[in-house]
Amino acid sequence: MRVLVVGATGTIGQAVVEALGGHEMIRVGSTSGEVQADISRPESIRELFQSVGEVDAVVSCAGSARFRPLAELGDDDFAFSIANKLMGQVNLVRLGMEHVRDGGSFTLTSGILSQVPMPGSAAISLVNGGLEAFARAAALEAPRGIRVNTVSPPWVSETLAQMGQDPSGGLPAAVVALAYLASVHEEINGTVIDPRRYA
Repeated sequence: MRVLVVGATGTIGQAVVEALGGHEMIRVGSTSGEVQADISRPESIRELFQSVGEVDAVVSCAGSARFRPLAELGDDDFAFSIANKLMGQVNLVRLGMEHVRDGGSFTLTSGILSQVPMPGSAAISLVNGGLEAFARAAALEAPRGIRVNTVSPPWVSETLAQMGQDPSGGLPAAVVALAYLASVHEEINGTVIDPRRYA
């Protein structure tokens, strides 16, 4: 199976690459990896798919959004979050559909803040919720047996540790990666997958 992993150099992306180790993988990063792409730019996504050719699965562990109090979120913060994490992943599906083989799959990444928001998460909660709704709808229209799912990770232990917080409040990236593995291999479609089920 030929798998395109976008965001392969991040904490979750690296764990996903390791979990999918038996497959041929194309590792995509924004500034590193085998291939570089800026998912906030549709033309960069088009160039990415033109350069890699056909794949069996697209896994996106990419996308940034701004985290700050609502009163401090400006137009630029919302525009950045929407263009990057939301439309970046939406466009991976829209522009990548013709490059995924019959019966293939797309796996997107939202996050727990869509369901359990917190102060400062307004922009992130917005894009996460939008991604989940998009994937459910796109799954209904995807041609040739192609599946579309979203993984909604909780806080990741390694990320909490990098932030100087107690990592025991999160889920290890290796466990989170099992949700992506399920999306690629199992007949799941139009589903928001909670990695905590694999803990």
